[in-house]
Amino acid sequence: MRADDVARYLRENPDFFESYADMLAEITVPHPHGGRAIPLSDRQMLGLREKSRALESRLTELLQIGEENDAIGEKMHRLSLALLSAPDLQSLLTVLYLHLREDFAVPHSALRIWGAEGGAFRGAADAAELRPVGEQLKRYAASLSQPFCGPSGDAEAAAWFGEGASHVRSVAHMALRDKECFGMLALGSEDVLRFYPEMGTLYLKRMGELTGAALLRFL
Repeated sequence: MRADDVARYLRENPDFFESYADMLAEITVPHPHGGRAIPLSDRQMLGLREKSRALESRLTELLQIGEENDAIGEKMHRLSLALLSAPDLQSLLTVLYLHLREDFAVPHSALRIWGAEGGAFRGAADAAELRPVGEQLKRYAASLSQPFCGPSGDAEAAAWFGEGASHVRSVAHMALRDKECFGMLALGSEDVLRFYPEMGTLYLKRMGELTGAALLRFL
């Protein structure tokens, strides 16, 4: 008789061990972490303990993720309140950069706004954020349906970080939109793994949407 036949028979006859209960104590199997034999019931108990430890580890991981998400949510809330309270564009930019640096630990951040020629943004016609942007970069920003995360590959956007540009190893780019793309927010880190292609971008997307909505108050 083959092992498959035995397994099939036991599955088809679940009451077998009720009729031969003594066999459970007689059957021995190899210990999962050593060569010695142990009773089948002990092996089942070891298996249950291993599953319990795995579940505890997964629960701990989920709790940690939840705590991290709560912390990010609180930071997003503070940023939202600060942007809503800004009385003008310059104040808005100041609190945006401050929160990115202090709350989100992003050492380099910059943005550019286009379609605001002629001082459309009140009181900030000379701001660096309103400097001309190349058509290629505008098309790139408009193509971003989700935030881009990865190495800094766009030379023009990299230059937005000024003197810190040479230290930036990874970036996140978020398009700023109303009905159409009117700008881009760029975050930079000196850690090559801070912004990487496979990372989740939900909060980055929300940050871009929030920044775009706040800027539209001054159009």
